[in-house]
Amino acid sequence: MWHEISAVVAAHSADSVGDALSERGALAVTLADAADQPIFEPAPGDTPLWQATCVTGLFNAEADFESLAQSLSAGLGLEHGHWRHRVIQDRAWERTWMERFKPIKCGTRLWVVPSHHEVPDEADVVLRLDPGLAFGTGSHPTTALCLKAIDSLVQPGWRVLDYGCGSGVLAIAALKFGAESALAIDIDAQALLASEDNARRNEVAKGLETSIPKDVANLDFDLVLANILAGPLVQLAPMLTAAARPGAKLVLSGILESQIDMVDAAYKDGFVMSEPMLQDGWACLVGARR
Repeated sequence: MWHEISAVVAAHSADSVGDALSERGALAVTLADAADQPIFEPAPGDTPLWQATCVTGLFNAEADFESLAQSLSAGLGLEHGHWRHRVIQDRAWERTWMERFKPIKCGTRLWVVPSHHEVPDEADVVLRLDPGLAFGTGSHPTTALCLKAIDSLVQPGWRVLDYGCGSGVLAIAALKFGAESALAIDIDAQALLASEDNARRNEVAKGLETSIPKDVANLDFDLVLANILAGPLVQLAPMLTAAARPGAKLVLSGILESQIDMVDAAYKDGFVMSEPMLQDGWACLVGARR
């Protein structure tokens, strides 16, 4: 059994409330949106919080809510009634996790299948992938749209660039479809390690190279992939355009529908752009190098 203690506070108070929970023995502290206020794309170096932020501390079974609430209220100047308490019973967390992540079909041939699931009989190309610290399992619309595009585009022998690789799912999918090589780039060392591990599990490690961000202009890739955010996509447009050989394909995602025109404008001089692919408010742009 566990005790969950939470309070909704203004953004400027969230850190101090979280610190107070930790100081009183919280095993974990989380911050969440309390008023349905999305934060889509913060500025570089900025870590904004929601105006109404729910701060939650998780305590062990021996914790006493009344004592904790009294101590927290006195230390933070909050009323006792400001705190909410919930008892969480022990569960088979591994089974719960396994039930949440199921095989996902992306495109006409590709299936992303967690390691604990059997491969569906109808699966043609299978990518084994489990949720981890690095982003990208195929469940988010931005990743699903990219995988759908890869399913229809990749040709054997292609050289592929995956800029902002996360878990490596896009680069690995391209290799599974017969690409000769893929360069996966990310600013996060954890993402590069995850990409390498996932490539080994899918038996395509031989074709994968990983790297921190570097200049990739004039490397003549057959397919350029970037599933990041609209702002960075616009900033990277000159380099990613120069990295694509004549006739190469381009797949861009991490774009809100309202940002399509902005990103399209940054690439239309170098690429003939197709109609955007849309899903749940997100967009994926596909183009061919002029």
